[in-house]
Amino acid sequence: MKSYERAQLLERVERDGASVGVSMPDEVELDGEPFALREFVFEIKRLDGLPAEKQAELQAVKRRLRRARREREEELEEGDISYAEGEQLVEEVLGLSRALNALESLGGPGIEAEARASETADQKRWRSFLGDVLGWDDRRSRR
Repeated sequence: MKSYERAQLLERVERDGASVGVSMPDEVELDGEPFALREFVFEIKRLDGLPAEKQAELQAVKRRLRRARREREEELEEGDISYAEGEQLVEEVLGLSRALNALESLGGPGIEAEARASETADQKRWRSFLGDVLGWDDRRSRR
C-alpha cells in the first residue's frame, strides 16, 4: 500500500463521527476467539438495570473491544498490508467503535438526564451571577 493510501484510510478511522451509520458486526474475533458482538450488545441493552455480574462482564468486554480496536489500528498504521486489507481493517475498526459507543451509553444517565442537569447548573450560575450583580445576600428573597 502506498503511503498516501494509508494516510487516507487512517483519516477515515480518526474522523469524528466516523462510526455513525456503520453497522455493528454480528461476530468479531477477540483474543483469537469468535465473539457474538451484536447479540451481546442487544442482550445488555434489553436488561432493566445491570446486575453486578453483568456490570463486570460489560467492563471486561469493553476492555477487550478497545484492545482489539487498538490492535487493528496499529496493523493499519504499520502493517505490510494491501489497500484492500486496509479497507477491511477500517471497516472492522469502525464496527468495533460503533459497538463501543453503544456499550458506553449503557448504565449512564442518558441524554435527557444530562440535559436536565446541564440546565439546572446553568440556572444556578445565572442566579449566582444576578445575586452578585444586584447585591443580594443569602438572607434576602430572590425574586
